[in-house]
Amino acid sequence: MPMALHTLYDAPTLTISYDYANDWLYLDWHGALDDESVMTGALKLLELLKQQNCSKVLNDNTRITGLWADAAKWGSDVFFPMLYEAGCRYFSWVYSPERYSQLSAQLAVQHTTAGITIMTFQSLDTATEWLQRM
Repeated sequence: MPMALHTLYDAPTLTISYDYANDWLYLDWHGALDDESVMTGALKLLELLKQQNCSKVLNDNTRITGLWADAAKWGSDVFFPMLYEAGCRYFSWVYSPERYSQLSAQLAVQHTTAGITIMTFQSLDTATEWLQRM
């Protein structure tokens, strides 16, 4: 099923859209990320997840570069618990092909105890298929 996207937020490093066909938020990150841009985007996601009353997120990192280890640690310790409180239950994460961004993503995912089911993927298609089944 193709995505039917309505853009809710558009910034230099992140576009967040609501996917009407699948009832989830789609995050399309792009460019070189740093801790500040990741944290700003994450807080925007939190706000929009509450607004849209969604329980699923498709997080696409295929077009990013950069190392954001501090933001990853903040994500696992602070952000994911807040996201869970806001109603998120499934988080499908597509890795960047760039190694440093992959490491940052792994750091965020490995250490969270938030209760959200988080799965990581190498391709957007696989990530989408998994999230549709949840």
